[in-house]
Amino acid sequence: MENTASIHVQNLVKKYDDFTAVSDISLTVSAGETLALLGHNGAGKSSLIKMLLGIVKPTSGQISMMGNMVTHEKDRRQVNLGYLPENISLYEKLTGKEVLNYFAALKRIDKAKVSTVLTEFGLEYAQDNPVKSYSKGMKQRLGFAQAILSSPDILLLDEPTVGLDPQASLFMYQKIAELKQQGCAIIVCTHELAVVEDNIDRAFIMADGQHLASGSLSQLRQSTDLKVNISGTEVSRIIAEDPFLNALSIQDKLIISQQDKPKIMKYLTTHCGVYNFLIEEPDLSDIYHHCMNNRQQYAA
Repeated sequence: MENTASIHVQNLVKKYDDFTAVSDISLTVSAGETLALLGHNGAGKSSLIKMLLGIVKPTSGQISMMGNMVTHEKDRRQVNLGYLPENISLYEKLTGKEVLNYFAALKRIDKAKVSTVLTEFGLEYAQDNPVKSYSKGMKQRLGFAQAILSSPDILLLDEPTVGLDPQASLFMYQKIAELKQQGCAIIVCTHELAVVEDNIDRAFIMADGQHLASGSLSQLRQSTDLKVNISGTEVSRIIAEDPFLNALSIQDKLIISQQDKPKIMKYLTTHCGVYNFLIEEPDLSDIYHHCMNNRQQYAA
């Protein structure tokens, strides 16, 4: 059956002599989907991204983009792909407009698009200033602008918001959301879990070159079975009165498994008449650290 995912990685391995940087990784990213690629430094994320870009050749495994195998550089040139590295190196003596004109020429894009993108990214006022005069946030926006200049089908972002203030980070993820709506398949490598959590469809967690866990936030909560907290004034009262709930509580909070959550919520509403309560689910950071602390279990 033909694979129609924008990005399809199958059994990818990268070895450097006796060191395995990426070990049997398989993943897919569909059009209009954002995947967070998570892991500690040395987890294999950068090696995976470099293989997707064609900078590094896999030891074994397959990569396809837009339904076609990308075995050789000529195959990858057929893919409309954008990339923002973590530490982007721009031409400091050129102006912002000259930098984008250069990339437009490389990508065979009409230079009229440059003016549109400069305005869109709030850089029009500084377009004739040398890049060396730009702030960190401005350089990051300029780097992001070159990555999306071609309206890519696939976008790879390595720490796109590192060092940015909250407003600049919000701007970046708003642009990512717009690209997603246009059908772009996006991979974001980041350590900023709290920022990325509300801006992705799925996460893919790696450690030591291996896959630990992947899925939507809901799926990851189910697979890790981290506890759910249910609290509130009425909950505290009923815990003191109900032996069944009291046995599930710690410090006036119900601490329950993901599997038991529907049953307990039904018990609270139908049996106890309690409808006003707060549910605290584990967030992406909780899931990530749980996987890291139990990596032997998840990598097995």
